[in-house]
Amino acid sequence: MPTARQRRARARLAAALTTALADDAFALPGSITQRMTRCGKPNCRCRADPPRLHGPYPQWTRTEQGKTVTRLLTAEQADRYRSWIDNARRLRGLLHDLEALSVEAAEHTEGWGRTR
Repeated sequence: MPTARQRRARARLAAALTTALADDAFALPGSITQRMTRCGKPNCRCRADPPRLHGPYPQWTRTEQGKTVTRLLTAEQADRYRSWIDNARRLRGLLHDLEALSVEAAEHTEGWGRTR
């Protein structure tokens, strides 16, 4: 059974995590990468030896309902959305920490303990 001090410490940590979860307004899943491409023109520089590919072109890739979705972006869009993707990554980490804290609290409260 956790002590009152342990319960208060867990409650403070949980409050800090939930406050941090609410800090960011937008969160996009996926990632932004730079893509180099080859065109269809037979005499283009991208077909030379060695090839000089076109680009880089920023693209946003994510998974929706089990399928990969990709959208080409302008440089301005990539700059704008990069922080949103960073927010999503940070929020997933915070949520993971909050879930782990909740599991620990439940195990201690109920006296279950972990079996290893």
